[in-house]
Amino acid sequence: MKEKEILEGIKTRLGIETLNDIQREMLAKSSESRDIILLSPTGSGKTLAFTLPVLKLMKPSTGRIQCVVIAPSRELVIQIASVMREAGKLFRVVALYGGHKVEDEVNSLKVVPDIVVATPGRLLDHSVRKNLELLPVRMLVLDEFDKTLELGFEEEMEKLMKRMKNVSRIILTSATRADTLPEFLKLDNPVTIDYSSNSEEVRGRMNVRTVAADSNDKLESLLTLLHNINDGKETLEKTIIFLNHRESAERVYEFLRKKKVAAVLYHGALDQKDRETAVALFNNGSRPILVATDLAARGLDIEKVKSVVHYHQPLTPESYTHRNGRTARVDKDGDIYLLLGPDEELKEFVSPDGSLQLDGKREADLSQKFMTLYISGGKREKLSKGDILGFFVKECGVAPSEIGKIDVFDHYSLAAVREGAVAPLLNAAEGRKLKGEKRRIRPLS
Repeated sequence: MKEKEILEGIKTRLGIETLNDIQREMLAKSSESRDIILLSPTGSGKTLAFTLPVLKLMKPSTGRIQCVVIAPSRELVIQIASVMREAGKLFRVVALYGGHKVEDEVNSLKVVPDIVVATPGRLLDHSVRKNLELLPVRMLVLDEFDKTLELGFEEEMEKLMKRMKNVSRIILTSATRADTLPEFLKLDNPVTIDYSSNSEEVRGRMNVRTVAADSNDKLESLLTLLHNINDGKETLEKTIIFLNHRESAERVYEFLRKKKVAAVLYHGALDQKDRETAVALFNNGSRPILVATDLAARGLDIEKVKSVVHYHQPLTPESYTHRNGRTARVDKDGDIYLLLGPDEELKEFVSPDGSLQLDGKREADLSQKFMTLYISGGKREKLSKGDILGFFVKECGVAPSEIGKIDVFDHYSLAAVREGAVAPLLNAAEGRKLKGEKRRIRPLS
């Protein structure tokens, strides 16, 4: 693609008027016939940064896969595919990952895509089953390659590289520099674009404070902290509460829900649909408090997080960095809180800016202002956001201002609706057809 077309496309579809330094340099380096290693902190616009050179080097659709992007988690695959679809509308982008129907993926591959975004195992499985042909691939992007190798995908990666013998351009991305790289990558005189020092600038936009909990249990102190954070605010600040263990996350989530807090749970034992739903509820504002394990620390497409609460201190400096990286993204400020029990010592890698004294008298409305509706139909049923919005407004008589974010997945959709408008909407929708069919529409509990 021509550079002018690319920039006009991201302006129109992603609303990005100006590229940041990382994105500009990546676009410029695409003119050189060298592999690229990109080191950049979380929240730096990395996905678009590697998408730009890919689009510039793409040829018109050839009926063959031109580019493969490999990422370590399904959440990251979904996020990358979404950005690449919007930025490169001329090209067909397919996402392959575990946790949803293989049949849907096989069907999506019947028309050969231009770009495939995948987890290593899923991509290798499709290749072995001959659902796709990797030999024509010219470009390979390994996003968060440090994490990919850390999670033990090295054997699968080596097998995949043998199936992509015609790759002539490799882009590696990571938040941290690796001591060594696997020999099977066979990088060609790579250029390193290092913005890892930008982490100091990001740190400057973070206000890190310790918070003394009354007891080692911390639950009541957490609730008080949430009241302090949100006191006097019309809408709840998006907050992620990080814990080290799944069982602890479930316990904290159940406590908050009993206290009528608009919280949602996220961890690795949830199935893919529940995890997708949790992220959607958090992003659309119906559940703006996310209780999560470190799985939510990287790879998720999470928007406008103001606060991060370390209910448990992270186990490693890397985990601390990635948790904090969920806030203060791009050019925004963020608040970090470390909730410490009476006998708890601060980890040596944590450098707080000060402490926050909790005020037990503060009270905020921590309940949800929006409710999310489940709709039994998605992309595979040819439903779009516009279809759903039009149905709610024209057929159900709901004002557009009462409707929030709409997410359309493969076989279902989710729509945020202001609580007061939910009952009238459901009554009006009864018996009516949405895009030619009656759909189940119900509130999520």
